[in-house]
Amino acid sequence: MAEFAHPLVLASASPRRRLLLREAGFAPTVIESDIDDGGLPCGAVAPEAFVMALSWFKARRVVTQGAPAHAVILAADTICVHENELLGKPRDAEHAAAMLRAMRNRAHRVVTGVTIVPVDRDAIARLIFVDVATVRLGAIADAAIDEYVDGGTWQGKAGAYNYSERVAAGWPVTCDGDPTGVMGLPMLRVVPLLGRLGVRRERDSREHAT
Repeated sequence: MAEFAHPLVLASASPRRRLLLREAGFAPTVIESDIDDGGLPCGAVAPEAFVMALSWFKARRVVTQGAPAHAVILAADTICVHENELLGKPRDAEHAAAMLRAMRNRAHRVVTGVTIVPVDRDAIARLIFVDVATVRLGAIADAAIDEYVDGGTWQGKAGAYNYSERVAAGWPVTCDGDPTGVMGLPMLRVVPLLGRLGVRRERDSREHAT
């Protein structure tokens, strides 16, 4: 397999995004943006524009924080949209349980904005896009929600859940769209774009991280 020239920098501390990249054969360096978007209001902006803008701000911030020369910066931001309400990361356990109860037996959208920026190339080379999937949570019992919330794994997750974890746990969850986008990074679109920008791929995508 050809060896590409450009290292990948992930502008996120999300373990799920890093794992998705590693499972695709990449070995990203993590430089977390110091932008705190937890309290930023969406205002009158559409959710799609909001997450794309946040991903762009994070990517540009990591460039100024000292990303290595010749690197390609990858940033993303994900929110859930349920009945026109934006659901980001829960404030606490009570908030997480309320989110899940509100979404069960209903469909919601998961919107992920992505920015890919080559550090040393013209700004026209930047790529910014949005990926949208529709997720439906089925009839989840209150006891199952309470047990899940007590475990604490809702922390740091938009909408209070991780798609693959909940599927593995047997929750009635379905996805219309790219499930990896629901997990925070739409790999069906990201992988070809990284290849087009010449990002180094460390190993075959069939090899999983250990």
